[in-house]
Amino acid sequence: MREFIVEADGGSRGNPGPAGYGAVVLDAATGETLAEAAEYIGVTTNNVAEYRGLLAGLRAAYGLDPSASVHVRMDSKLVVEQMSGRWKIKHPDLKPLAMEAARVFPAERVTYEWIPRERNKHADRLANEAMDAGGRGEQWSAAESTAELDSAAESLGGGAAVADDAGAGSAGKAAADARAATAVASPGWAPADMGAPATFVLLRHGETPLTPQKRFSGSGGTNPALSEVGREQAERVGAALARRGTVQAIVASPLARTRETAAIVARHLGLEVSVEDEIRETDFGAWEGLTFGEVRERYPDDLTRWLADPTFAPSGGGESFAATATRIAAARDKLVAAYAGRTVLLVSHVTPIKTFVQLALGAPPEALFRMELSAASLSAVAYYTDGNASVRLFNDTSHLR
Repeated sequence: MREFIVEADGGSRGNPGPAGYGAVVLDAATGETLAEAAEYIGVTTNNVAEYRGLLAGLRAAYGLDPSASVHVRMDSKLVVEQMSGRWKIKHPDLKPLAMEAARVFPAERVTYEWIPRERNKHADRLANEAMDAGGRGEQWSAAESTAELDSAAESLGGGAAVADDAGAGSAGKAAADARAATAVASPGWAPADMGAPATFVLLRHGETPLTPQKRFSGSGGTNPALSEVGREQAERVGAALARRGTVQAIVASPLARTRETAAIVARHLGLEVSVEDEIRETDFGAWEGLTFGEVRERYPDDLTRWLADPTFAPSGGGESFAATATRIAAARDKLVAAYAGRTVLLVSHVTPIKTFVQLALGAPPEALFRMELSAASLSAVAYYTDGNASVRLFNDTSHLR
């Protein structure tokens, strides 16, 4: 069986701050460098960056030989102890990364070893190169990397190690590891570092034949597909998101118009689409397919109550805004846990997206009637591990122009 050594590191200049990781795969028999990986990952924490480095190194090793055994060496005591199973992983930013890392190779073929920073110079240098490139608005390039040469030179005769954490040395990193270990091991306490948020990019589906007619179109109606205009809108959204390059996953409502929109966007991003039933549109009962004027004509008393009371449901077995808010809050909590520290595109509808924003702002339910949400528009909300949320974008349609 072939054996690889994976050395990985990550750093954050500010913790949280601009961050990057580096990883190198070595032949265990010869010490030859077989693969390098590095990436600037935006603003996040040192611990997240270290886990991302581990994950990149394991994936690079798997790409070389899926049947190999791997010995991981890192200067992060936290990652080594957690992945070895000796420390619990409680921080929500780290759990999904650790689970992903554990799935790359069977557990019996991976071992972990803590090494001092001065023995991890190659991966450390790669991480810093990635952060430097990110600071220039560029991507790290293996062709321009000098990490392997520098590491070899230092192993032969010295030279100062390149420090991450904006110049913090090994003592600073060890202290950070100790603080993190204490935080995850102590019940009732959360780490002072909130880490990278889960960011929901909220996309309303493209137009359907009912959209320009301003008809009620919820989850209990005819379930219309996109119109030709709606499909073109979805193409434009996909192209715009591909240029930004920030979306890491796509989740869609189960209705036809959202799944079709999501599928078009997914082709641009090279991602798969997951379906989440709880982000479907409100059921408007007997009002499905009617215009606002037609509802006022046929159900005047019910419409008046609906506009004044969020717990009142539309006629004919519809769903109240309060009920919608309850399931959206549950979906939010589930998705925040599943996509901690990542950016996920949620392809949904008018009421759910407005509800995500309303809940994030702590606004009253009446706020739903004061928001305009166009077809194929983008909004964004970031969710932090302390429970706070930040609305970062609302009803952006610039990509359609």
